[in-house]
Amino acid sequence: MKYFALKALKKDKIFTESRKLMSFSSWRRRLIFWGGAILVGLICVLFAYVCDNLNDSFNALSQAHPYWPLFIMPIGFMVIIYLLKTYFDGAEGSGIPQVITALKVKNMQRRSRLVSMRIALGKFMLTALGFLSGASIGREGPTIQLSASVMHFLGRLEKFNREDTEKGLLLAGGAAGIAAAFNAPLAGVVFAIEELAGSFDKGITGTMITTVVLCGFVSLEIMGNYAYFGASSATLDILGGGWIIIIVVAVACGFLGGLFSQMLLIISAASIRIIRRYPIIFAGSIGFVVAVIGVLTGGIIYGSGKDTAVALLNGYDTHITAFFGLWKMIATLLSFISGIPGGIFAPSLSAGAGFGHMMSFLFADKYASAVILIGTVAYFSGVVQSPITCFIIVSEMTRNVSTGMLLPIMLAALLGTATSRIVCKEPIYHMLSLRYLDKLRGEK
Repeated sequence: MKYFALKALKKDKIFTESRKLMSFSSWRRRLIFWGGAILVGLICVLFAYVCDNLNDSFNALSQAHPYWPLFIMPIGFMVIIYLLKTYFDGAEGSGIPQVITALKVKNMQRRSRLVSMRIALGKFMLTALGFLSGASIGREGPTIQLSASVMHFLGRLEKFNREDTEKGLLLAGGAAGIAAAFNAPLAGVVFAIEELAGSFDKGITGTMITTVVLCGFVSLEIMGNYAYFGASSATLDILGGGWIIIIVVAVACGFLGGLFSQMLLIISAASIRIIRRYPIIFAGSIGFVVAVIGVLTGGIIYGSGKDTAVALLNGYDTHITAFFGLWKMIATLLSFISGIPGGIFAPSLSAGAGFGHMMSFLFADKYASAVILIGTVAYFSGVVQSPITCFIIVSEMTRNVSTGMLLPIMLAALLGTATSRIVCKEPIYHMLSLRYLDKLRGEK
């Protein structure tokens, strides 16, 4: 009798699931995964601290010695490209196209050319050198590739299931990267779904959310609960005539964002031959041009441009040149084309704030903050063409969800994206990822 009772118990579904839950191998995988999420959080925080401090250091140097960038920046660009080509091939550019491509590649060896610990190390070091050299770059795209590389490495240490290994871990790393870079956990999850994966897959959401939560805890514990761009007090009554402002500003800034993306794609493609033949000389030349722009503009185009954007969005400084957005766009375009590692997220947000500042002179002073915020969202949406991610990121970064700007921000993101597609038919990260895919396919 006891024998049949025991046999029936073993067949019981609850008992079977309990054994799986308590098995050593399952808990080992969980501990590796959770430890990886915490490790990603620590790396993201360290990366942010290093890059932000180097950015501040260069800005302080350029203010004390305005002409030093003419020497430092070309040398810095050349050193970065030399190290990149010699030791860290695959760590160039933003890093987001590499992660998108890695999600499409099934061969593990080829995927490791896009996301690996070697590339993670190179991305960390060379992006930091980029900030030390004054390049107009951001750390957000590199953070995504860094995080995805760490999670990919952990996936190879343990026999995770196929779904986790091929998509879940990479997407989780990418989501955690955005969440840690902007202190925007919701935006991290949405970006992974909208931009990296391209679709919603309920089978991997648990993996992403767990990683974002653990990574977010680490970031909050060390850096505190901060708003990336401060708490904006902008408001805009849509029905009270605000819709006109939204349409005018969003269409103009979205068009400029699309123009930036299209120019980046065209110029980077046209420069491939000269970059392959003379990568170091080309990078040095570009670095010198960016330095000249920096000297002529009083140094406002160096680095991510975060401080200038914060000043504009919060009304701290009304004496910033009306052409800041244009100069920042050009400097970011040149920095990316040079081939050095660095993202376009933060510089695009800063340039968008600059274009919003430019357009704010067309309207009454009371609308200035709202116009700048709308310009930021619209230009950013025009560049990346991911409207949901864009308005969520800006909402979280400015803590504007509870104010009257939520609907204007959403409309600006949609209009900016739609207008951008008139100039740039396909999203920039998608097009750049196709280049990596073609390169991998062409290799034996």
